Amino acid sequence: MYSELSAADQAAITSGGDFWHTTAVESAGLPAVTVTDGPHGVRMQASGGDLLAGVPATCFPPAVASASTWDADLLRRMGEALGDECRSQDVAVLLGPGVNLKRSPLGGRNFEYFSEDPILTGVLATEWVRGLQSKGVGASLKHFAVNSQETDRMRVSADVDERTLREMYLRAFQRVVTKSQPWTVMCAYNKVNGVYASEHHWLLTEVLRDEWGFEGLVVSDWGAVVDRVKSIAAGLDLTMPGPDAEGDAALVEAVEAGRLDAALLRTSASRVQEMILKAGKRPAGSYDAAAHHALAREIAGRAIVLLKNEGGLLPLPGSGVSIAVLGEFARTPRYQGGGSSQITPTQLDDALTQIQSSTSAAVTFAPGYTVDGVDPDDALIAEAVTAAQNSDIAVVFAGSVHETEGADRDSLDLPASHRALIERVAAANPRTVVVLSNGAVLVTKPWDEAVPALIEGWLLGQAGGSAIADVLFGRINPSGRLAETIPVKLADHPSFLDFPGENGHVRYGEGIHVGYRGFDAREQEVAYPFGFGLSYTSFSYGSAAAVATATGVEVRVPVTNTGGREGREIVQAYVSLPGSPVSRAPRELKAFAAVDLAAGETAEVVLTIDRDDLAYWETRLGRWVVEGGAYRVSIGASSRDIRSEVSVEVAGDAARVPLTSESSVGEWFADPRGAELLGAAFAEAAAAAGADAGPMAAMAADPAMMMMLGSLPLSRMAKFPGSPLQTEQLEKLVAAAND
Repeated sequence: MYSELSAADQAAITSGGDFWHTTAVESAGLPAVTVTDGPHGVRMQASGGDLLAGVPATCFPPAVASASTWDADLLRRMGEALGDECRSQDVAVLLGPGVNLKRSPLGGRNFEYFSEDPILTGVLATEWVRGLQSKGVGASLKHFAVNSQETDRMRVSADVDERTLREMYLRAFQRVVTKSQPWTVMCAYNKVNGVYASEHHWLLTEVLRDEWGFEGLVVSDWGAVVDRVKSIAAGLDLTMPGPDAEGDAALVEAVEAGRLDAALLRTSASRVQEMILKAGKRPAGSYDAAAHHALAREIAGRAIVLLKNEGGLLPLPGSGVSIAVLGEFARTPRYQGGGSSQITPTQLDDALTQIQSSTSAAVTFAPGYTVDGVDPDDALIAEAVTAAQNSDIAVVFAGSVHETEGADRDSLDLPASHRALIERVAAANPRTVVVLSNGAVLVTKPWDEAVPALIEGWLLGQAGGSAIADVLFGRINPSGRLAETIPVKLADHPSFLDFPGENGHVRYGEGIHVGYRGFDAREQEVAYPFGFGLSYTSFSYGSAAAVATATGVEVRVPVTNTGGREGREIVQAYVSLPGSPVSRAPRELKAFAAVDLAAGETAEVVLTIDRDDLAYWETRLGRWVVEGGAYRVSIGASSRDIRSEVSVEVAGDAARVPLTSESSVGEWFADPRGAELLGAAFAEAAAAAGADAGPMAAMAADPAMMMMLGSLPLSRMAKFPGSPLQTEQLEKLVAAAND
């Protein structure tokens, strides 16, 4: 079938037919298929010209919340539900998940991304994709790659070294591609090291296809393509949106003129055809809106993170205690961010109604601020303070006013009106609970010091109001864990000095020390660490045991629920390699597991660390390398709450870096074969010179002076008068060292 398409048809099918459809080719029997926005709901555009007005669909919790569940099975179930809703609306490809790292907490699109950690991101996203595609609907893994900011997002060059790129910003993409084969990968708007992602042959072909074995098609983000010919040559297959008659003609002309290999255009067209044919096999479907709302509520409940609970203020009793519910967000919930993922929900729960229905005691409400109000309104705050003074417990709803695609935030602070409300209510009522609604982290210091109970509620989707009430009244024991660090202040963040860049470039100066890695490397105080979250019960850990296997490391640790009620613990495994010559973070998440335990119950938790996840990118060899040695595995309840540690010996990969004439004296002596040969050469030169040995030979014979010579390349040493090495010897030495 592929050969039947003319060059003109091949060009046409590699661009969209309109905003949300591929191009139909009637002569080849190829229909147009629908692609639409995700990733936490099916955002099918409603009739009319408003791109953001959608057909009602379940608004599941965005990734900022679902990541805090640390529950891969829950993400798979969410993907399955999204697949059913796609089939009900005849959608072939849902544009998600987003797996870019949260490099800076200011990122405007952080609410659509999972985490500051690539392992947590990759594990959760892999199951999301598996769930969606099990329904015959394709995923679109995005945004490939290094799309970590909205400032100048269409043009900015993310300038990042290859080790950081591989280990941090590509690792989640690699995991999802190799383990779940998404139907499509979406290229980013930005440049990567000076080259547009849509024209980046190294990214789209050499890495994605040749190294990772990606089998699907590469689609552009909407409007990301600058030059169709360069994009096809780089490995991009489908340009969206369309139609693009000018670009189609440019492709045909480039093929006819020999500036574009006809096989490349034919290959891209064939990939689009394969996707269309695959989509045609999915059956029509329907879904139970009530069941999906219940699933959204379950995910939201698991996503809520309990940050403080002094004196056991929570959970609230269902009777006998009057409650003041304060803050407009309790009545008018913030449940999703702005931009292309904005969903029209099938229904929307608010926390105020759910709290009122959860207790037989008096519930008083005062708005405290307006939805869009930033500056404090003294009258509204005074009303709220009066309600707090006249109630046994005050529950204040606060958070960020907006996060949206297209714009980064300029602060991590609460709006002044929200902060003023919290401070004055906490002063009026010592039994104050604060519930946050936000799409990215907010600084909590110092106001949280006056608040005994603090809940991080994120953006929880359409059922978030019910989920918040479930946690407040103890119907759900909170088990959410932070997927990103909450700093004391913005200036503490590893990305602070290099975000968002200037003059079209942003330098990723923190390197591999993204998020908690950077905080830990600098021993920086944080407000709440990565992986942190409290429960209404407590857990103790026994001694961990670890064993190296052919595929990685298996860790076993007993965990006991030492409290009085059932609960879920998220057991986290962090790895380090003391004494490594390679620059590393003090500890890195490599595995995690959720365990549900009844009061008093003990279970052995098994965590499996993939050997591939122990590897670092060796820039001198251009490949992944597992360094051999005694790895320290730290098992804990967060990155800074380590309960048990164990050492395990892991065999390393064969990874000898070849020696060259540009290798330093120190590098030669650090290599066993190099040390043997160079030592013999020095000894031979000294013996031959005898008493007439030159100053360089004398220096080479002095261990203290050899320390000074350690950074000197052999080629430079050979040029010094009296050197024990001569230029003609170097070629023989190098050949012998690498034989």
